Amino acid sequence: MTDNTIEVMEAERVTIWVVTDNYYDALRSGSKIAKRFSVKPGQSIHAEHGLSYYIETEVNGKTSACMFDYGIDPMGVMNNIRLLNLDLDKLNAFALSHGHFDHWTGAAEIIGHTHTRTTKTIPFFAGEETFLPRFALLPGSRKTIFIGQLKKEDLESLGVKVTDVKQPAEIIPGAYLTGNIERVTAYEKVNPNLLVRRGQEPEPDDFRGEQAIFFNVKNKGLLVLSGCAHAGIVNTVLQARKVAGIEKLHAVMGGFHLIHAPQDVIWSTLEDLRAMNPDFIAPTHCTGFEAVTIFSQAMPEEFNLNTAGTQYTFTA
Repeated sequence: MTDNTIEVMEAERVTIWVVTDNYYDALRSGSKIAKRFSVKPGQSIHAEHGLSYYIETEVNGKTSACMFDYGIDPMGVMNNIRLLNLDLDKLNAFALSHGHFDHWTGAAEIIGHTHTRTTKTIPFFAGEETFLPRFALLPGSRKTIFIGQLKKEDLESLGVKVTDVKQPAEIIPGAYLTGNIERVTAYEKVNPNLLVRRGQEPEPDDFRGEQAIFFNVKNKGLLVLSGCAHAGIVNTVLQARKVAGIEKLHAVMGGFHLIHAPQDVIWSTLEDLRAMNPDFIAPTHCTGFEAVTIFSQAMPEEFNLNTAGTQYTFTA
């Protein structure tokens, strides 16, 4: 956790493609900020229990690109990258929200298609404990199952330079990692059934190194993008505000990890986010049907239903 703020550059434009997510609807219309991929014969966006973003920023007229999370199915993710006409050779950096397999399994395939690795080493930003083995408790039992381990050396063998993150950090101009997220709210608790092995035996995972990304959209305010928000989406936004020294929240996107959450936790999250007065909100991935429904009804003007393959554009 950090008390430091960092200098945050304004971005004239931020574009976020949700490369993959849990849900796809070919017939759903776009919105003020969202452009959908239109299905064509023989071409369809792949959806999965995974999450991946391709991001472009424009700062002082210069465009930079990075990826944040990589989904679970390499073939499906690469299918979407092709359909969305995303150029992996333009990538200046990679970043990962946390060490769960539904966020990193597609990384090797994506990096392997990034030809610029032959001419320069691209940074891969990862938070504390990203590379530890992960486990989960089976529902209704004390039996643990292994759910994967991303290995640092496997990434480095592909030509990227792994950069450890604890403090806030710039990924590309106009895009910043939050650093380790401070826990402020009383109701945002991590799932006790999700485990990590730090020593000999698995123990509860507190997701101390989980990262989110934030941007300062010129004349609009903060845009906060989470992976899963195991630390709590409200805590995540508060961290971004604190680090950036900016109160105005323009938009919040990403997984809110409210799947199976009690109703009081969902409503507390809603009320705290609504009090921040965002212009847009777009829950993804692990937010859960019940929470997505509540947000859509309680914040209809701000709410955007996310679908895999959606392109979001935020401009000054």
